[in-house]
Amino acid sequence: MTDALDFPAIAADLDRQGWALTGPLLTPRTCLALQALYAEPDRFRSRVVMDRHGFGEGEYQYFAEPLPDPLPALRRRLYAGLAPVANGWNARLGRPADFPADLDAFTARCHAAGQSRPTSLLLKYGPGDYNRLHQDLYGDLVFPLQTAVLLSAPGADFDGGELVLVEQKPRSQSQAHVVPLRQGHGVVFAVRERPAAGVRGDYRVQMRHGVSRIRSGRRMTLGLIFHDAA
Repeated sequence: MTDALDFPAIAADLDRQGWALTGPLLTPRTCLALQALYAEPDRFRSRVVMDRHGFGEGEYQYFAEPLPDPLPALRRRLYAGLAPVANGWNARLGRPADFPADLDAFTARCHAAGQSRPTSLLLKYGPGDYNRLHQDLYGDLVFPLQTAVLLSAPGADFDGGELVLVEQKPRSQSQAHVVPLRQGHGVVFAVRERPAAGVRGDYRVQMRHGVSRIRSGRRMTLGLIFHDAA
């Protein structure tokens, strides 16, 4: 796991556009080790085949506790750096700005609210697969930011399969962002909505995300969502 995380720069990009590249988070070796876990069902609490639910094509699995290394440390580190941004966003949107400073305290709050199932997941796509635009909401308690880490190498392991973020501003047409990711690199983005500055103060911008169709190869991604599921 890399030590190079520039949270001031990440916060600035999040405020500007609702997403921010992190740079490298995992080494190629760790990416391959995490991909290999997909074939070990005991590591996961559930498996979802997307086309059975109208989510797209492909599949994913939610990790069971305990999470494999280095995910616990990576989640704690990302949460600690993102909690001030989350509180700032909530304050601007007129919501309680009371996310605790450390992930363990927030997880305890999730469990007290009846959200106790882990939401970190591995996603697997093959040729022709894709993921429809969606939001990762698992209960009433939502941390407004999440992270995706690409485990496969674009151009070598797969072609196509771009991460797409779509924002909807009030009284405006939707705008799409195609996120350029490299193996082991991450992107932080809004789970549901973000504040944006307007002439009359801040307003809400709705955000959704998905994955374009895979043209060839296999694409695997790590998803790190900080609120647990009901």
